[in-house]
Amino acid sequence: MRTVVIALATIAILTAPAYSQTGGKRSKQSGSEQQSAEQKKKKAADLDKAYKDALDKIPDKNEKHDPWGKIR
Repeated sequence: MRTVVIALATIAILTAPAYSQTGGKRSKQSGSEQQSAEQKKKKAADLDKAYKDALDKIPDKNEKHDPWGKIR
């Protein structure tokens, strides 16, 4: 019986720091968290659009370009 009590106390002591690190977050999102999720989606869409625009600015490899053409 004594070993069971010691084992339970040890488990309780070791799990307390792990539980406190989670911050007690709940799985349900509140209104502000839903808004922040929508903002994250919008920000991700904006970043994706900016990435695609930047890719369009890169010149094609099919174009023949000689950077030393005027020097020769």
